[in-house]
Amino acid sequence: MNVGVYRHQPAAEAAPYALGALTASETAEFEAHLATCVECATEVRSFAPVLEALACTTTDAAPRTDVRHVLLARLRGQRGFQASWLALAATAVLAIALGAYAVQLRWRVIGLRAQLDETTMRVNAGEREIADLHKSAAAAQTTAAVLAAPDLARVDLAGQAAAPSASARIFYSRSRGLVFTAANLPSLPAGRIYQLWLLTGEQPPASAGLLRPNRDGGVTALFATPQDLPKPVAMAVTLEPEGGVLSPTGDKYLVGLAN
Repeated sequence: MNVGVYRHQPAAEAAPYALGALTASETAEFEAHLATCVECATEVRSFAPVLEALACTTTDAAPRTDVRHVLLARLRGQRGFQASWLALAATAVLAIALGAYAVQLRWRVIGLRAQLDETTMRVNAGEREIADLHKSAAAAQTTAAVLAAPDLARVDLAGQAAAPSASARIFYSRSRGLVFTAANLPSLPAGRIYQLWLLTGEQPPASAGLLRPNRDGGVTALFATPQDLPKPVAMAVTLEPEGGVLSPTGDKYLVGLAN
């Protein structure tokens, strides 16, 4: 180009200029022309929205020399439809870029959801751990209160014919509760549960609660005791239907006399 004999072709020069496809000397010449030509300046500004969108969705890449020459030749040789061709090309590039961005965004959302799920699981696990600690602390506090009760009584229970190797010990306080520990109880059959009974000799047996041993046959449990219940003379553990019963019906597994 030569500034003095510059050919006025806004559509042919504005597009490659806006796309950064001109050489340094061509850019300098065209910018000198832009300073005096309102039409070319307007044409260049018309590419701003497309370039802004492309800048937000694609990475920078300089065109190869042969590609740049072909582009310039086509731009300068096809003046009748250059504007529409550029708009179509820009739209296609923008659509591709937006599609790639949408895929990246979708994967990012999936990643964030996975992180959220993992965080939620950790929070839930932490809450369960805290709840277990609270429960353990409360159980320890109740056990300590029972063992320190002034009316504390101890009852040792021996295994019966159904469980000769089983044994248990009860610390009983009418004012503070009952602590039960047992070992070597047989595994529970399906649909069955162990039930602890307090026998007073004056009233029907009173249920203290249900017992579910661990895999080793051990169990530790805390129960509240009604203060109006007469002093027990004996305690027993029977095998009952799941959920317990109002009065003993099953075989005795543990029996002990109160002092």
